[in-house]
Amino acid sequence: MSSETLLQKQFRFTRLTAMLLSWAHDHGYELTEGDGYRDPRVFGAVGASLGYGQRRSAHKLRLAHDWNLFRDGKYLTSTEDHRPLGEYWESLGGRWGGRFQDGNHYSLEHNGVA
Repeated sequence: MSSETLLQKQFRFTRLTAMLLSWAHDHGYELTEGDGYRDPRVFGAVGASLGYGQRRSAHKLRLAHDWNLFRDGKYLTSTEDHRPLGEYWESLGGRWGGRFQDGNHYSLEHNGVA
């Protein structure tokens, strides 16, 4: 889907996120919002570094979200805890941060930024 514009990917990211949240709930997980959009006025444009986070981050493009994961009331923090969700996300065409030491990160790639 490399011919998609950024806006088209943002639309798709929102739809896929809804699918991920529904899948997680159906499999006994609960999620709360972690880190979402990183405003370039605060964090710098893609390639710049202000505050925390990566210089080239899909968060800055509205194509990434970090999720806080829970099961049976317990906060799950390890990458392995996220693996079932991450692999489902990948099956939808997304990039899962568990492949690069950021287990709660779910994104779509755009121009090499994940």
